[in-house]
Amino acid sequence: MRAGDRIFLASSNPGKLREYRALAEAAPGRTPVSVELLPEFDSLASFEENEPTFAENALGKALHYSRLQDGLILADDSGLVVPGLGGAPGVQSARYAGAGARNEERIGKLLAALREKNEAERAAHFVCAIALAENGKGLAIVTERVKGEILEAPRGVEGFGYDPVFYFPALKKTFAELSAQEKNLQSHRGKAFRRLLAAL
Repeated sequence: MRAGDRIFLASSNPGKLREYRALAEAAPGRTPVSVELLPEFDSLASFEENEPTFAENALGKALHYSRLQDGLILADDSGLVVPGLGGAPGVQSARYAGAGARNEERIGKLLAALREKNEAERAAHFVCAIALAENGKGLAIVTERVKGEILEAPRGVEGFGYDPVFYFPALKKTFAELSAQEKNLQSHRGKAFRRLLAAL
């Protein structure tokens, strides 16, 4: 990559944009790049994320939007996997409580599903797959994960999504209790983005 290169994030999620910008700024020894939301993302033809894996969704989305916008297009698919629930929410993490549901509703449904589960069955991991494409051609795809467990009630006010109930034993905090710097060092998205930059 060249100094000053821009990466367009195929998302309208401001939380993701904040994380990617912080990751790009903090990447050690890397060529400086800027991360921006894909212009007029919500007005573009959408990509249906109905593939069975995070990697397939990320790559399909990156390829789709790279045909609609010049430049480097970054897309990710990430979510929470709870083996004790058969892998749910999985690739349906954002739609787990229905289209348009709020974070609180998704978390509420998850906690209800885990109410009778023991400690071992509350083990979980976050997964993030990131793909980069340009002009309809895939350039790279990486996947990372981070292990934790689901608490019985939310804790913390930072982050987004399932962060308030995802407990990270190594730091004895939920992801919503971590500072942005701590989360970027430990998170599935941070690990995957650093792998992507190293691959490039």
